[in-house]
Amino acid sequence: MSVENRVLLAMCGLITVNQLGFGAVIPVLPLYAQSFGVPASAIGMAVAIYGLARFFVAVPSGQMSDWLGRRPTLAIGGVISSAGSFWCAAATEYPEFIVARFVSGFGAGIILTTGQVVLADISTPERRGRIIAIYQGCFLFAVGIGPLPGGLLATHYGLAAPFQAYGAASFLAMIVAWFAVKETKGLGTSVGLGAGASISFLRQIKLLMGQVGFVLVSIISLVNAVTRTGGLFTIVPVFAAVHLALSVAEIGTGMALGSVFGLLAAYPTGMLVDRFGRKAVIVPATLITGAAMLLFMVAPGYAWFVVACVVWGIAATVGGTAPAAYAADSAPPGMNAAAMSTFRMVGDIGYVIGPIALGFLVDTQGAETALVVTAALSVVAGMLFLKFAPESYSGSARQRD
Repeated sequence: MSVENRVLLAMCGLITVNQLGFGAVIPVLPLYAQSFGVPASAIGMAVAIYGLARFFVAVPSGQMSDWLGRRPTLAIGGVISSAGSFWCAAATEYPEFIVARFVSGFGAGIILTTGQVVLADISTPERRGRIIAIYQGCFLFAVGIGPLPGGLLATHYGLAAPFQAYGAASFLAMIVAWFAVKETKGLGTSVGLGAGASISFLRQIKLLMGQVGFVLVSIISLVNAVTRTGGLFTIVPVFAAVHLALSVAEIGTGMALGSVFGLLAAYPTGMLVDRFGRKAVIVPATLITGAAMLLFMVAPGYAWFVVACVVWGIAATVGGTAPAAYAADSAPPGMNAAAMSTFRMVGDIGYVIGPIALGFLVDTQGAETALVVTAALSVVAGMLFLKFAPESYSGSARQRD
């Protein structure tokens, strides 16, 4: 097995373990925050503060991975995420819970950012879509399947139990990072060659933000984060519980089924991205993401809720793979860390504003309006990308023509 494949296998194991813990808290997070006696906007804050921490740590994570190396940075992220998650489970008041969520998000941000840097290190444009698709499939499968054990844990052991499970999973991810992930700093052309070897990290970021395509794909990432954290994590569980009278376990099961279909779509998505180019996949995936939000809104019962979860799971897998490949394509030699950390940072803005803004919309205009706004954002972002973004990789099918 090649070095690249061994690293990919280890990273898939790491992210699966870590995100399984993250997924476990999804169906209970709004209810856990609600147990402190706070309104919907404050529930959104419980999600947003996690994203705020990820936003602040994104660029420093990229710098840290260049200074210390990818492997130590991943391990540090696992330790911090574990500590924050155990603290969430032990919190006795809402402000303490918010601080603990920030700590947990800080550690998670280090893991997620550095993970994407590692993928950029080990991939070439010809294989990038498939490599990221495999990783993304494991990521989304774990996030999606996590609500099932999370819901069961909450049902039998209380709402704090999934946070304890997340703490244990993050600690295990740290062990995988330290003992199984090979250092990729300097692998291939990632570091030491090209423009990135001679200019500062901040200058690298400025050069990247001067590319129209990189800016637009980062906006796609932002909108996807708004949809995921504001729509799926904040609105959908409460909406399903109130309007469809679904239990936490039923909500978790529906999300888990969606993740299974997302996993099945992962590798075919990577093949499409490598064969036909990134843009041909990004645009329809973004539009389908918006359609999934509308399906959640009009679902008359549990069966249609599950259908919406399946559509979401497939769209999320496709919409996570192609933009990340596009962002990695945009990095000149030596700028992988700068490109992927900036891409994550912009996306994490959506993690911050999505839950707060959509939670406010739920309080003032109702959940249906919030879901419509979420869907509209995806449509607008997809059409802007279609109109103005250049293709970053023509694809193997076009290269043969």
